[in-house]
Amino acid sequence: MRVFITGASGWIGTALTRDLVASGHEVVGLARSEASAERIAALGGTAVRGDMGDHDLIVAEAGRADATAHLAFTLDFSEFDEVVDNEVRLLGAIGDALQGSGKAFFASSGTPTNLGSLSTERDPLDPDGPAGARAKTADAVLALSDRGIRSGLVRMPRTVHGQGDRNGLITALVGLDRQLGVAAYVGDGSNRWPAVHVLDAAHLFRLALENAPARAVLHAVAEGGVAMGDVASVIARKTGLPLSDVDPAELGVFGALLGGDQPASSALTREQMGWEPTGPSLLDDLDAGHYTS
Repeated sequence: MRVFITGASGWIGTALTRDLVASGHEVVGLARSEASAERIAALGGTAVRGDMGDHDLIVAEAGRADATAHLAFTLDFSEFDEVVDNEVRLLGAIGDALQGSGKAFFASSGTPTNLGSLSTERDPLDPDGPAGARAKTADAVLALSDRGIRSGLVRMPRTVHGQGDRNGLITALVGLDRQLGVAAYVGDGSNRWPAVHVLDAAHLFRLALENAPARAVLHAVAEGGVAMGDVASVIARKTGLPLSDVDPAELGVFGALLGGDQPASSALTREQMGWEPTGPSLLDDLDAGHYTS
């Protein structure tokens, strides 16, 4: 199978490229820079130079592929609405080009933020919640299935962790802790984040590209809820920072994320796809020093 990946040189994209190549698939990855192109080539894929603004290029590559994995996203809060609108327009163009083809198109998304209750694959994204900013994109992806495209979502939890993670929320949390001078948690620390190791997330994405039905919504959740107080305890032990509860107002945009109880289930995904995560836990990766050394 020929697979086109946007974001192939990124955190999840790198793991997915490795997984696909090891499984005998051909990978073509979108690369914004020469360094990204070289990374894709080193993984066994073929790079095409471009970015999310190159709609004609992306549509053409999606048309040449048997399946597309959409992982790229330009995180620019100063122009967030424009970035999302560009993505939705691109998805419309892909729908026009692939209509009736039966080709696979799966995109990454986030698990819903149902504060205080377990979110499942059946729950919609809250467009006003921390994980719902790209709800318009998620809706546009699922709508492709009405046009004869095998489209769906692979929802990622708050942390997709592993050795080498440089841009995820746990990395950001450790950096924030160092700035504050404490290993921070909110309240009594019992609020939870779902988590998955990056290799397990990549494996589920490959299974989706190969076999998931149209309009599938899958949860790449290995741990349904890791207590953030436990996370802070390991960070404190590994960094020497004192453990402390903090006012979420001190954390800016991170406050709602750190303080929210937002567990998620992957029971339906495991039953539907036969996916069983095997990677290290979030606390294992923290304890190994991947985020603090």
